[in-house]
Amino acid sequence: MALNCGIVGLPNVGKSTIFSALSSAPAETANYPFCTINPNVGIVNVPDARLVKLSAIFSPKKTIPATVEFVDIAGLVKGASHGEGLGNQFLAHIRETGIIAQVVRCWDNPDIIHVNNKVDPESDMEVVNIELALADMDTLKKRRERAERALKVQSAAEKKTAETVLAALAKIESVLEDGQPVRAAMLSDDEASAVRDCNFITLKPQLYVCNTDEEGVRSAAAGGDNSYISAVRKRAARENSTAVVICGKFEAELAGIEDADEKAEFLEELGLKESGLESLIHSAYSLLGLATFFTAGADECRAWTIRRGWTAPEAAGVIHTDFQKGFIKAEVYTFEDIVLYGSEAKIKEAGKYRLEGKEYLVQDGDIIFFKFNV
Repeated sequence: MALNCGIVGLPNVGKSTIFSALSSAPAETANYPFCTINPNVGIVNVPDARLVKLSAIFSPKKTIPATVEFVDIAGLVKGASHGEGLGNQFLAHIRETGIIAQVVRCWDNPDIIHVNNKVDPESDMEVVNIELALADMDTLKKRRERAERALKVQSAAEKKTAETVLAALAKIESVLEDGQPVRAAMLSDDEASAVRDCNFITLKPQLYVCNTDEEGVRSAAAGGDNSYISAVRKRAARENSTAVVICGKFEAELAGIEDADEKAEFLEELGLKESGLESLIHSAYSLLGLATFFTAGADECRAWTIRRGWTAPEAAGVIHTDFQKGFIKAEVYTFEDIVLYGSEAKIKEAGKYRLEGKEYLVQDGDIIFFKFNV
């Protein structure tokens, strides 16, 4: 599975600049609203020092990192849920993403037009979140009409399903009217399953990206107080989410540097331990409850993305469905073990090479060899 992240926000907050920097893929940028009309898509390798270390140990023919798909979506404005701006297009594209990264402008520059003629992160976030909630309310009303019609059908099974849908929609309506996202609704497993076809936008996890200038990045890295960034962080904390601080201009310069040591020096100048791309991906992984396991050998070292709590057969299915269907066992050791002992042979000598069955819960950093029979 791959992480799919939609980059959203008001027009002219730097979404396309950040997208281009993160994905090293050109996206149209300009100093006017709605520059991006069709979504730009970029596939980005997930930076992982563990995979680099594994490749150094095994010297494989191929090294394949996990990937993230970033989608740069057209800017949203007040009234988008009713078709204002590029509202309908925007909403259709965002429904296809797995997690929302809302970019918020956190810098002053009179030469860069703000759609509301004023830099105000609180207001900007509220506009985006309200429009997403209104779009979900529209979806809710349409789904309710279908469920109410189904109640008139004689089939007992269909009536029971419709009743479950209506119960779920009542809970969802309550939280939306209270200004909260659908993900705040306390749905039972049956209720969540019954309304899955609605594909509510605010059910998706959302994190915030503070797009700032170099001074803002330095301040944030040093624990300083930037009022714009603080406002975004407070909002994220209220939603049990997270806020990532990025300087789009800096990230664009960093993306052009190929030498690893030079990149590290460039980051150190701003007091950063990792790039904005790494910070954003790590935050998204954490918010979605994702983990990484590895397969390693002379032919290939590869990183695989799974959900935390997945069993060994489920993880095997990410490689190939036959691996899951015919799962026999998993041979497992940890990344820390290979670093400590230097080879699989020495890991076995130390008694750290394990055989795990169908109930084993794969851990982040596990290195696994699956045995199967179909």
